[in-house]
Amino acid sequence: MTRLTAFVNDRIAPALTALSDNTYMSAIRAGMVSVVPLTIIGGLFMVVSYLPVPGWEAIVAPWLPLLQIPVTATFGVLGLVVCLAIAHDLGTRLGQEPIVSAAMAVVVFLLIQIEPTDLTFRTPALGSQGLFTAIIVALVVVRTQKLFTDRGIVITMPDTVPSVVYQSFLSLIPLAVLVIGFWLIRFVAGVDINLVVQRAFSPLVFALNTLPGILVYACLVSLLWSVGIHGDNALDAIVAPIFLQYLAENVAAVQTGQPLPYVTANGFFTTFVNVGGTGATLALAIILAFSRDEAYRRVGRVSLPTQIFQINEPIFFGLPIVLNPVFMVPYVISALVLTAGSYLLMAWGLVQRPFINVPWTTPPVIGHYLVTGGDWRAAVWGVVSLVIAVGIYYPFAKAAERSRR
Repeated sequence: MTRLTAFVNDRIAPALTALSDNTYMSAIRAGMVSVVPLTIIGGLFMVVSYLPVPGWEAIVAPWLPLLQIPVTATFGVLGLVVCLAIAHDLGTRLGQEPIVSAAMAVVVFLLIQIEPTDLTFRTPALGSQGLFTAIIVALVVVRTQKLFTDRGIVITMPDTVPSVVYQSFLSLIPLAVLVIGFWLIRFVAGVDINLVVQRAFSPLVFALNTLPGILVYACLVSLLWSVGIHGDNALDAIVAPIFLQYLAENVAAVQTGQPLPYVTANGFFTTFVNVGGTGATLALAIILAFSRDEAYRRVGRVSLPTQIFQINEPIFFGLPIVLNPVFMVPYVISALVLTAGSYLLMAWGLVQRPFINVPWTTPPVIGHYLVTGGDWRAAVWGVVSLVIAVGIYYPFAKAAERSRR
């Protein structure tokens, strides 16, 4: 375990930390976070539309078209909002006028979503199908804006002109170049940018919905946390668009009465794997709350209230788990066992797949129930998951307790 820790700490962690702190990755992460309220609001209307109550379907049937409007208004524009949010954040980071950056990115994104045949917008691409295109467009647009600004290839106005007007004229040349460039690629050359981008990311999109792929992700996240790096944040810019796309596709499947296609949709990892925080450390807090060692008992009892809401930093750094081989082992094992167990139960149809986005601070069991649209079997699995995690942590906790006597 010491060799593994050293390898992660020396080889993997620095590269992923640099990736996480990268300006562009930070902007992507900020953009993905910005759409979370949309998915939660849309999810609330999904819950009302499909409450798992006998007879509810007949009661809500006359109102279902009205209830689906907010769902379409939120999930249907995820790509557009992500493009705007990333461009705004990146523009701020690169010293550009953020509103102008966002507006330019939206214009270019909408341009390439026009169908050449009838000049209408390709509406699915404004939602989850256009997420990766939105990310790339936002990065290219703002980077181009900064390039033109830095080189002085812009139209400047006198200082007496209002700032809004000044910034608008400043963006004219880069916006014209971008619009013409993307117009030539999409409509003159006939390149379907959405299709090209989707094919480029398809191996990763496929892998994260497989058991081996999600196990690799779970292992990497927990190992990074074990050496003191926020594993979720380090990888979020890469995986968040994929998990969000899965969620949107599951929502669409529910609306049309089709089987839900994705197991690892947004909410799978945060709810079914991170039971009381990454590594299911709520189980460890419960064990330590009754420890014979006074220091362990205090750490366990102090951290319990926060861990109920999925916040495990008090126990993670207070015990600590980080760089502590005794607790790192069960920490990683718990994540892998709960990932595999939850995946298989959903793949076999024994537990509903996620299609409701709930805040990551939602307590375990309640979160299990809500994220699956009210599946009582998911809530039962939440309780069983906690018991399993307690069983994994218990011998290691007792060994650590004995070593302190």
